[in-house]
Amino acid sequence: MLIHAHMKGKRVLSKASAKAYAIIRQRIIDGALAPGERLKEEDLASLCGVSRTPIRDALRSLAADLFVTVVPNHGAYVNDWSPDDVEDIFTMRGMLEGYAAQRAASRITEEELDIMQASADAIEVAIANPDEPDVETFLAANRTLHETLRQAANSTRLNTMLGQLVEMPVVIRTATSYTPGDLRRSNDHHQELIDALRAGDGTWAEATMVAHIHAAYQKYRRAYQPPEG
Repeated sequence: MLIHAHMKGKRVLSKASAKAYAIIRQRIIDGALAPGERLKEEDLASLCGVSRTPIRDALRSLAADLFVTVVPNHGAYVNDWSPDDVEDIFTMRGMLEGYAAQRAASRITEEELDIMQASADAIEVAIANPDEPDVETFLAANRTLHETLRQAANSTRLNTMLGQLVEMPVVIRTATSYTPGDLRRSNDHHQELIDALRAGDGTWAEATMVAHIHAAYQKYRRAYQPPEG
């Protein structure tokens, strides 16, 4: 039975393929599978505990989501993002998510604001201990907060475009490298964004979101890209 669609409008995966997709995707995000690394089907089948057919389906879906590149007659490779690629991704995300925040300021409901506030509060608890922050809770609550904002913007086209951007590995990997100070700064941005939305101030909301995304980009650049020169 086909049970899993990892993104609306994309290929529906079998249970085995969905399992392989999730495992390989997480290994890429964690860096266990490095940029440029060749992905051998037999090794992945052993890793995921499935046959090679689900691995092929998973790799096609990972290619569609820009995690890997499939080269005919040569196999699949983990995508290697250039500095220009990364800058483009974060720039586009800042523009689109900033616009989403601006739209949401005049459209967001009290229920959506409450969800965003609950997410920010959950993050506050998760990062309360700087020596052992709960990064998994941070990531889950952060995702809920940003998804709720996109929904509040009430634009299907904008939501679809942003959904594709924020699922890119370079975006997902950013928060996994955050220091306790980075986590604190990120949630301070969240709270200011919520305050702007409650005030119905689209200009303030947009500026806060753009600053939030630019801070994430600078963190990624320092953590994952070699210094220039």
